[in-house]
Amino acid sequence: MQPDTTALDLMRAGRLAEALVAARRAAGRSASCQPSHGLVALILSRLGEQSAAEAAIGQAQGLPEGPAEAYAALAYAALDMACHTLANTLYRRAAAVDPLSARHHYDLAASERSLGRLADAERSCDRAIACDALHYPSYLLRAELAVQTPQRNHVAELEALAARWADDDRATMFLGYALGKELDDVGRFDAAFGWFARAAACRRRHLAYDVGTDTAKLQRIAASFAEPASGKRPARARHVFIVGLPRSGTTLLERILSALPGVRSNGETENFASALFAAAPAGGDAFARAALADWAGVGRAYERKARAMPGITVVEKLPLNALYAGAIRRALPDGVLVHVTRTPLDSGFAMFRTLFGAAYPYSYSFDDLAAYMAAHAALMRHWRATLGEGFLEVAYEDLVRDPSATGAALAAALGLTWREEALAVEAHGGVSLTASAAQVRRPIYGTSSGRWKHYRQHLLGFSASLQALGLPTPDET
Repeated sequence: MQPDTTALDLMRAGRLAEALVAARRAAGRSASCQPSHGLVALILSRLGEQSAAEAAIGQAQGLPEGPAEAYAALAYAALDMACHTLANTLYRRAAAVDPLSARHHYDLAASERSLGRLADAERSCDRAIACDALHYPSYLLRAELAVQTPQRNHVAELEALAARWADDDRATMFLGYALGKELDDVGRFDAAFGWFARAAACRRRHLAYDVGTDTAKLQRIAASFAEPASGKRPARARHVFIVGLPRSGTTLLERILSALPGVRSNGETENFASALFAAAPAGGDAFARAALADWAGVGRAYERKARAMPGITVVEKLPLNALYAGAIRRALPDGVLVHVTRTPLDSGFAMFRTLFGAAYPYSYSFDDLAAYMAAHAALMRHWRATLGEGFLEVAYEDLVRDPSATGAALAAALGLTWREEALAVEAHGGVSLTASAAQVRRPIYGTSSGRWKHYRQHLLGFSASLQALGLPTPDET
C-alpha cells in the first residue's frame, strides 16, 4: 500500500495524527509538488492548525512544478480552510498545467462562480466542454451562471445532446436540469417542467433513501429538546445562525447581514455540529446524546472553530443547523437563530428544480418533499414554542418586497447597526458556495416569489399533498 493511500485511509478513519505522519513521509520523498503535499495541508487543516496548513501550501507552491493533480489537491485543502482566493489561484494553475483536462477547467469555473466572476466561470465551462463534450456537469454549471434569453441560450445544443444520450441516466440528470433552467429563463415553462421532472426521476432512481427515516429523526430531535431553553435574546447577538429549507432565501439574508458593520459570515460550515457531537456522551441515539452534552464546552469548541472575535458577530448559514437549534440556544446564550420562511409551493418547487448533489435527498420526489416539509414545519413550530426570543423568523416574500424595512427590523432585533448599503448585494465582495451563488450577484429581485404560478397545472398534486399535511397553499392553484 502506498503511503498516500495509507494517509488518506487514516484520515477518513479519524486518525489524523497518524495520517499526518504518513502524508509527510510521502511528501518528503518528492522533489516536485505532488498530491501528497495537498494531503498534508488538508490534514493540518482538519487538525485545526490553519497557519501550518497555509505554510505547507506555500512551501509546496515553491517546489518544482508537478502534475495538475497536485495543485488541485492543494486547492481542495485551501477550500477546507475557507481560503477561496488561494484555492482559485491553485485551480488556475492546475488548468494551466493540464489544459486538456475538462475536470480542472470545471473546478476553476466553480471557483470563479463562488467569487462572483461569472463571465470567467462561463469561459472555463466552455473550455471544459471543448475538452470533453461528455463532461455533463459543465453544461449545468454554465446554464446556472446567467439568465438566458431568447437571443442567447444553449437550448438547441442541450436538446441535441439529451436526445443523443437519452438512455444514460447521468447524462439525462445533468442535461435535464440545465435544459429546465434555460427553458424556464426563456418562458417555456411546460417544457422546462418536463425536463426538471425527468432529471429528478433519474436522480431519485439512484438514491437509497426513505423519507420516513428523516421525518422520524426530526421527531426525535424535538423529543430530545422538549424543555424550553432559558435566557432572553442578547442585546447584541454574537452568533447568528440563519436556518431554513434549501432555496428559501437564506443566502440572500446572509449577504445582507454580512455587509453590516461588525458582522462576518463563515458561510455554510459544520462548525457547530462537529463541536456538539465531539462533546456528546458516547452510545445511544445521536440526538439524545447531544441533549446531554456539556453546553459550556460545546460553546467554547464552536467559538474556536468559528474563529470568534470580540466585538464581531459571526453568521453561520447552513440549512441543517435547523436540526440543532435547541442545542445552539443552550451552548451559545449570546446566539440567535433566524428562520427564513417561504411559501411552501415556491419553496418546494425551488428545491425540486435544483440538483444538490449528495445533500437533501428528499428533493427529487414531490411525495418525499411534502413529507419532509411537513416534518420540518413541525420542528420549526417546536423551536418557536421552546426557544422564545432566541428564535426569530423572516418571510422571504417580505424580504424581497420591502428589503429595507425587513432588513432594518431584523438588524434592530439582533442589536446590529443598519446600513441601507447592505441591500446592494450585487456590489458585495465575498464568497458564495451555495446553489444561489450566481443569483446573489444580481440586485435583489422578487421574480422568484410566486414562480410556482407558471407551473400551477403541474403542481396540483403537490399542492394537494401539502394541504393534506397541514401546510398552507395559496387559493390560486
